[in-house]
Amino acid sequence: MKGNKLTVCALSAALLLSGCGGMSNTAKGGLIGGASGGALGALVGQLIGHGKGAAIGAAVGTAVGAGAGVIIGNKMDKAKKAAEAANAKAEIIKGADGTEYVKATFDSGLLFTTGSSSLSASASSAIAKFVSDLTAEDNTYNLAICGFTDNQGWRNSTAEQSKAKNVTLSQSRADAVKNRIVSAGYPASRLVSVKGYGEEHPVADNSTAAGQKENRRVEVYILPSKEMIEAANNAAK
Repeated sequence: MKGNKLTVCALSAALLLSGCGGMSNTAKGGLIGGASGGALGALVGQLIGHGKGAAIGAAVGTAVGAGAGVIIGNKMDKAKKAAEAANAKAEIIKGADGTEYVKATFDSGLLFTTGSSSLSASASSAIAKFVSDLTAEDNTYNLAICGFTDNQGWRNSTAEQSKAKNVTLSQSRADAVKNRIVSAGYPASRLVSVKGYGEEHPVADNSTAAGQKENRRVEVYILPSKEMIEAANNAAK
């Protein structure tokens, strides 16, 4: 089977409503558009936000005040820059309650060889830089890692066997990214979910090589934690 394309995205504790990259989080949040965005939003909402429509503040048990939203927006701008400095494609996302977070994407070819879950040396260094730059701003972001593959089959395997193997591979790669993030110094307690989904939740057309490449990915969502929101609320008083 072909190698996974890795996407490292900022972690979320809530439903994604819509998205648009390259925008200043302080000025305005982007929206995730399209069917794939909606599916991803529902997925993240179920994982972290306890169901469709969950707000970030509700998900972590602390409401986000208006002033706090600006402070968190500034932090997410810095998290976006940290991802971009590690050669990730990063974008600002807005949650159901208007709170913003970051999504960054790395080419999996830099991270894994075909069929492998071992990080390359360059990928290991890139993740370490990401962690260093992120913690220089704050180490109370929450992180969740989701692994995905395309729908291509494995040699000498049935469709169902290939599907199961894709889940296993996506989990192994998500675990590899998690382990490197932790070994680089990010608090393990901040990684709230690490799970492989195999070929579920594609973001592109699996009938084309280009679409398959987009679907081979590991996504890391970065979201403000309860502690971060509380600190922002206190600072905004």
